[in-house]
Amino acid sequence: MYAVVATGGKQYRVQTGETLRIEKIPGDVGAPVAFDKVLLYSDGETLSVGKPVLGNVKVNARIVEQDRAKKIIVFKFKRRKGYRKKQGHRQYFTAVKIDSIEA
Repeated sequence: MYAVVATGGKQYRVQTGETLRIEKIPGDVGAPVAFDKVLLYSDGETLSVGKPVLGNVKVNARIVEQDRAKKIIVFKFKRRKGYRKKQGHRQYFTAVKIDSIEA
């Protein structure tokens, strides 16, 4: 059984029991989260596709971690012009564990 949910401008394929990192959502560690924008649901035999979302399917999860990702370096450079710009960035994320998929 799996579902495809949309959150933070991205789509994720989720199954019960797995942990995934999504764009930051508000909430404390241990707080429940429900994803209502379910685009696709499969129970192993049948496949339901929403137009654009399925109204009768909900994915329940809980927040495991609120943190920032590893630093990435953004380096801009133009040759022969003496232009160099170095900047770092750490993206906020929320780790959630999928508890159940209710159809």
